[in-house]
Amino acid sequence: MRARKAIFWGSAAVVVAAQIGYPLALAAADRLRPRRDPDPEPVVPGGEPHVTLVIAAHREEGVIADKVANARALDWPADRLEVIVACDGSPDATPERARAAGADQVLELPWGGKVRAQDAAVRAARPSSTVIAFSDANSSWEPGALRDLVARLAQDDVGYVCGQVRFTAADGATNQEGLYWRYEMWLRELESRRWSVTGGNGAIYAVRREAYVEVDPVMGHDLSFPFTIVKGGRRAVYEPQARASERMVPSVEGEWRRKRRMMSHAWPIVLRGGLLDPRGYPPAYAAMVLGHRALRYGAPLAHLTLLAASLSLAAEGGHYRRALAKQLGLLAAAVAGGAQGAPRPLLVARYYVLTNAAIVAGLWDHLRHGTPAGWAPPEGTR
Repeated sequence: MRARKAIFWGSAAVVVAAQIGYPLALAAADRLRPRRDPDPEPVVPGGEPHVTLVIAAHREEGVIADKVANARALDWPADRLEVIVACDGSPDATPERARAAGADQVLELPWGGKVRAQDAAVRAARPSSTVIAFSDANSSWEPGALRDLVARLAQDDVGYVCGQVRFTAADGATNQEGLYWRYEMWLRELESRRWSVTGGNGAIYAVRREAYVEVDPVMGHDLSFPFTIVKGGRRAVYEPQARASERMVPSVEGEWRRKRRMMSHAWPIVLRGGLLDPRGYPPAYAAMVLGHRALRYGAPLAHLTLLAASLSLAAEGGHYRRALAKQLGLLAAAVAGGAQGAPRPLLVARYYVLTNAAIVAGLWDHLRHGTPAGWAPPEGTR
């Protein structure tokens, strides 16, 4: 009985710390000991450095022309902006449409995964480019986004910067990813002010060229770059003024499948990629990696353990019975959220349960058969 109670309270502590404790602690630290970066100096017109913008693409014939046009419309001198479309084994007309749209280089590569396509593009970039920026093929940058990214990289201690991504949805969409990302962007802004972000996003980010590292092809940049840059002696920051928008997967179920694939790529970084190795981390950053990443990825397993412990202790009544009722209520709400026209609270419950389940499913996929480097656009986002 004592062991079961210890398991109950331990797993409950992990869930609460991951979902509530870490955000509150981060917000409290920001309020009690505020730390603000100096405002970056704007990039002076005429003094813009050479930049290469890399767009990795696989089966993007429907959006690649618009993406290249969006890149060409950025507020940056045309002679100092190189646009490279790295086609990762695209079996469609992506290369032809990228060339017709005005990309400076179109690399037609064998299918080896997004990371290897990005590596190839960086190696092919003009020697004069001191900044390498990256974007998804279906994301759209605001005209001044590149200026805001480059201004942050001009700060001596910054090696990586990610921007703000906003998700758009078609009428009738049930996915709640936009709500989650508003919360996530808030956390990243707080992390950036304390020291560095613990994760980025694929829609809009940039690095100093000399800070770029080639990582394992199954390990995406979003999770591996920030902590790797920190271990290299520079900061990885968030710049909310650098904005991009991207169409999201329309359904919660589609988001579950997308996150399952994403987590199969994230778990190798967690388990063997060095994320949880504190060597090279400042103390504040080590605490953020623990709070935002280790606890976040461990929370679904803690949820399962808590449910099992609650079932075994329900006869004791009190806290245990109430905890079981709340967990069963959450699961019931998630099931009800699958009904046509379900109200938003039920959709949020379904999103929470399925996206947490995706973390466990991604771990299962990785442990069972490894993680392939190949990738494909998520359904409904193009």
